[in-house]
Parts: sequence; C-alpha cells; structure tokens
Amino acid sequence: MGNSGLKQHYDTASKTGVLQLSDHKLKEIPVEVYNLCEILRNLDLSKNKISCLPEELSRFKLLKQLNLDTNKIEVLPEAIMNLRKLEMLNVSNNLISSLPQSFSNLNNLKQVYLNNNRLKQFPTQLLGLTNLEVVELSNNKIIEIPFGMSNFYAAELNLSQNEISVISEDLHEAPKLKILRLEENCLSLDAIKPSLLRDSKIHTINLDGNLFESKQLASLEGYNEYTERYTAMKKKMF
Repeated sequence: MGNSGLKQHYDTASKTGVLQLSDHKLKEIPVEVYNLCEILRNLDLSKNKISCLPEELSRFKLLKQLNLDTNKIEVLPEAIMNLRKLEMLNVSNNLISSLPQSFSNLNNLKQVYLNNNRLKQFPTQLLGLTNLEVVELSNNKIIEIPFGMSNFYAAELNLSQNEISVISEDLHEAPKLKILRLEENCLSLDAIKPSLLRDSKIHTINLDGNLFESKQLASLEGYNEYTERYTAMKKKMF
C-alpha cells in the first residue's frame, strides 16, 4: 500500500493522536508520520519490515505507547531517551542484542516487551525505573540474572526460554516483584536460593523445564513461606 493509501490513517491520527500502521510492508517510518510528531500519543508500526530507527524518533515527545513488534530492528537509537512520556514499549520479535544506555532515562515506562530478540545479558538499563509493572524478556539468550535486582521495580518478570543458570543473590530484594517466570532455562535446584522463596514478595514462580523437577522445590528452605504467599494471593482472587 502506497502513501496515498495511508492518507486516511494520517487524517484519523491528526484528530485522535493514535496512528495504526500495522502490517503495511513498511521498510522505514514514512515521512508523513513525523508531521504528526507533536500530537501522536500512540504509534503502532508492528508487523512491518523496518530495520532502522532514525534519531528523528526523538521528536515524538508526547508518545505514550510505541509498538514495533515484529520488524527487523537490530538497534534502538540513543534518541529514544527523549520519549520521556513513554509508558509502553513493544519491540518483541526483532533482532535486538542490547539496549542503549539512554534507555535508563525512560522513567515513565510501565510495560516493556523484549521477547524473541537476541539479548545475551539482562538489560541493566531497566534497573531503577520505578514505574515498571511488566517486563517481558522470554525467548532470548540471557545466561544470568545480575546483581542489582534490588533496584528492579516491576511486579511481573518473564525470563522463560532463556539460558539462565545463575540468579543474583539480591533478587529477593526486588521491592515489588510478585510474578517470576523462569520456565525452560538451565537452572539447577542449587540456583534457587532460600532467600528467594522465604524473603521475597513473589507469590508465583514458574520453574518448569529446568534441570530439576518442580516438586523438588518443596524440599528447599523457605518453601513454606512461599506457599503461604501463594495461598494468600489465591484467597484475594476469590
């Protein structure tokens, strides 16, 4: 679909602040999109063929939601730091191997979706972002959860389908973490520290598909405290 075919999308966006350009075979962000940079709050460019994000991305200063799921992006530009109002970023199903250092300036981020990329290290740029709620990092090549997780503020963290064999000693200090998904990694039973079960706020931890049977968790110190939190959570739901 050519630019003329997208005109209706641009006209609608000029009134609503929401631009949907999903699945249009775009190889780059059309110039017409930048003409809307002063009003756009929600930009959906998912399911295209975009490989490069220009520095001009920084012009979208009102943007709260940016969806770039299923493209061919390898690098996020440092200019992303200027999207200070951004609350949701979806860059799943791309070719990203790291985040820019400036990512740590996105203080309003609540939801970050980075699943199905090429990350080999846990992105420490997420540490210190106090408004985080959900972080999705499944299906990458991350090998460990690093020290510093006492500054990780999300309530939900998905690290399933990675290559994790080491969990940091301070993960139990993550102040809001309640749901932790670690299915299909390389964890031994010894990697699950008693403090994670006993002292954290986690009420749901998924560990299927690691180097031990999930039922073996019951033999670990702190398991009773964990099950008490899980039971209390279930009672609140019903």
